[in-house]
Amino acid sequence: MSLMDPREIAFQLDHLLDLDTLLTRDRFRHLDRSAIDQVLETAATLAEDHFAPHAAEADRHEPEREGGVGKVVMLPDVKRATDAFAEAGFLAAHHDEERGGLQLPWTVVQACFTFFQAANVATAAYPFLTIGAANLIDAFGSPGQKDRFMQPMLTGRFFGTMALSEPQAGSSLADIRTRATPNPDGSYSITGTKQWISAGEHELSENIVHMVLAKIEGAPPGVKGISLFIVPRFRVNDDGSLGPDNDVRLVSLLHKMGYRGTTSTILSFGEEGRCQGFLVGQPHQGLAYMFHMMNEARIGVGLGAAALGYAGYRYSLDYARTRPQGRRPDAKDPTSPMLPIVEHADVKRMILQQKAASEGAIALCLLCARLVDEQKTAETPEAREKAGLLLDILTPVAKSWPSEHCLEANKWAIQILGGYGYTRDYPVEQLYRDNRLNPIHEGTYGIQAQDLLGRKVWQHNGASLTLLADEIAATIKDAASDPALAPFADALGRALATVDATTRALAAERMAGRVNELLSNAVAYLEMFGHTVLAWIWLKQARAAAADLAAGRGDAAYLNGKLAACRYFYAWELPKIDAQARLLQSLDRTTLDTDSAWL
Repeated sequence: MSLMDPREIAFQLDHLLDLDTLLTRDRFRHLDRSAIDQVLETAATLAEDHFAPHAAEADRHEPEREGGVGKVVMLPDVKRATDAFAEAGFLAAHHDEERGGLQLPWTVVQACFTFFQAANVATAAYPFLTIGAANLIDAFGSPGQKDRFMQPMLTGRFFGTMALSEPQAGSSLADIRTRATPNPDGSYSITGTKQWISAGEHELSENIVHMVLAKIEGAPPGVKGISLFIVPRFRVNDDGSLGPDNDVRLVSLLHKMGYRGTTSTILSFGEEGRCQGFLVGQPHQGLAYMFHMMNEARIGVGLGAAALGYAGYRYSLDYARTRPQGRRPDAKDPTSPMLPIVEHADVKRMILQQKAASEGAIALCLLCARLVDEQKTAETPEAREKAGLLLDILTPVAKSWPSEHCLEANKWAIQILGGYGYTRDYPVEQLYRDNRLNPIHEGTYGIQAQDLLGRKVWQHNGASLTLLADEIAATIKDAASDPALAPFADALGRALATVDATTRALAAERMAGRVNELLSNAVAYLEMFGHTVLAWIWLKQARAAAADLAAGRGDAAYLNGKLAACRYFYAWELPKIDAQARLLQSLDRTTLDTDSAWL
């Protein structure tokens, strides 16, 4: 079975993302819905034919270091899949036609990527990182760097990575020790060690382009002294051919509980003093540049978490429909036929949780992709600025909420399969292990919480938060006109007021300079905020589904499923924010006042 339902992607594109309006923009006028459907169909077919078949096998047979040397070997299926991805044009799909791209909207590119992530997230990580690295060079690289390094990435000759973390500095990038020394020819000599570098070594492409954070000698301390460098695995000659190796060494492969088909590496740069890097943009601006790739990756990680949650939902739902077990509580005859377990109320609860979490998360992440398109192609500067403000405040939610709650969805998928769910004969245990990495990828839940409450809520004098509140209020007003949805609109209105009151209470801590107090319970704020955002997303979906049902459009069972998931979210999930708000407004000091010696 396909682990991503094309109906779900079509619903999002048509009803929540306003694809038709996007296609009227000058950049996309060469496209129509028929062309988009062909692209989506190609993605679905590639994912099913080339990515899904080896997902379990790649999990069982991790990449290995060959003979103690740097070369890494892995299943041949992985290269066949990434080659097929590149040959279909997906690495360059959103780039200019002059660069060999299709000038697809980023919204469509991300919608396509859900098929690959649901099918095999570990293999999808290689193109995921390559696309992000190429986008980073496109945004800040020189014309020469784009021709030499980005262009081959768009065809799959080169793959890419992001090299930030170090053994002594995981998320604390201010403490990185990798150094860059200027050379007479304008390049830099790079020395240092990077850890947790996904796709850092492999034989899937001719070359690997590492996007490396390092400090130039004499740079200011902390994050203000970080610069960004292009560091290829092999040097690249002026004619585009490969030169000698660039003194980038694989120290070791790391073995994680999930994403086991993706190489995770420790890399050493410049052990022999001949690792050459090329400065991107201006010195000491590296972290600001890298946030372009990091924010893109954060939303992509959220989308991957949503796709894994959705894959588990689809599989466990199919299992529940075909697995007979037990009878209704009021059934008195033990000889009566057993029911498919999908008919049991508690199994429906577990399926509804998965559906509400994964479909809501997919919608949120694709909305963020739509804001990227709006930022780049909206007709007025005001509209582009508005999209940027919304994207800023939604990014920490889009990364963290799916990573937390779609992992929870994978838990329920295992539960539905019972004992079978814990065996490797079924895919749900692997989906859980794969998804367990996403709460850590690209910044933990706590880091995203501090980003939201420490920065995003207050930036531009609260303009992002005000704008988001206005968007939510508009949805509330629209949904209130439908009597069936009016109770949900009222509940969302109360939730929005709760977020506002809580934020105002915490503003006093911020104004008094009590930063530790402000951020000590930031995770509760992110949870409260995220649930409110997802309630908004579900009300938008319910409004669209109700309109289609009223007009007699679409699959009635599918649309009623949307309404059922919305009811579940408002009954079971949204009320949780009240407890979080009480905790936050009480300025609880439990975590601050607990001495570490007591733990």
